[in-house]
Amino acid sequence: MMIENFDFKNFLDIQKEIVEKRLKELLDPKNSSTLLFNAMEYSLMAGGKRLRPILCLTASNLCGDKNLKALDCASAIEMIHTYSLIHDDLPSMDDDDLRRGIPTSHKKFNEASAILAGDGLLNMAFEVLSNQKLEPEIIVKTIQIISKASGSYGMISGQMKDIEAEKKTVSLEKLQNIHMEKTGALIRASLVSGGIIGGSEEKGLKELDEYGKCIGLAFQVTDDILNATGDPLVMGKSTGTDLEKNKATYPLLMGLENSKKYAAELIEKSLEHLSFFRVEPNPLKNLAWYILNRKK
Repeated sequence: MMIENFDFKNFLDIQKEIVEKRLKELLDPKNSSTLLFNAMEYSLMAGGKRLRPILCLTASNLCGDKNLKALDCASAIEMIHTYSLIHDDLPSMDDDDLRRGIPTSHKKFNEASAILAGDGLLNMAFEVLSNQKLEPEIIVKTIQIISKASGSYGMISGQMKDIEAEKKTVSLEKLQNIHMEKTGALIRASLVSGGIIGGSEEKGLKELDEYGKCIGLAFQVTDDILNATGDPLVMGKSTGTDLEKNKATYPLLMGLENSKKYAAELIEKSLEHLSFFRVEPNPLKNLAWYILNRKK
């Protein structure tokens, strides 16, 4: 159940403002006149939900961090997420024209600039992670977790499997495996890295990871549903593209109503893993329902 008497919209607005302020600082305005940094800034500062950095900050706070110690980690995660979107939109991938309500990077600039902007954000993310003002062992641990989640054992692997599954009939287990890597891995890393920075014990990290598994899958199920039924004006990107490209999706495999039911079950399951944290209000509860009920 969503927390009562908790201004969740205000919470999201404040968290987004904190993240975006730090992202602007990290981009370094001295470089803003170059084509590369223009392209990097264009996509990074185009808005979006900022879900992953907010999950990181919230998990860190939940585990004891009251001083935004996880802010640079959260910002680096958003850089990695944005790089993945830039590359995902390329003609050789999904060939999308819109992202977050504006032309995609390769449409605004050109394909080469988009590739290099994505590369720039990915590398800047690890520069930011390595420069965190934290204990060395925590810095190393967060880098290990995030690099694995965003690399060839996580997000990139999931993207490759997603491409391979196009125009094929896949099982539910196979589809889950794709999205546990493509979408879920970085969501889980956001929560666990935040928990580590906040000082969580191992049991807390495990519960955050299990919560992340559930909401990561629910996020992708909802994404597939919105691609089939969403309003492109609200979403800020094209809809119906999964069907056009014959991509493996939950509505195609399970049907629309069963997909909605499955997403709700995943969210309910995610909340069970938050009972370990005896803190109220717990915004992770609201974030779970937000993922299920979002319109974009």
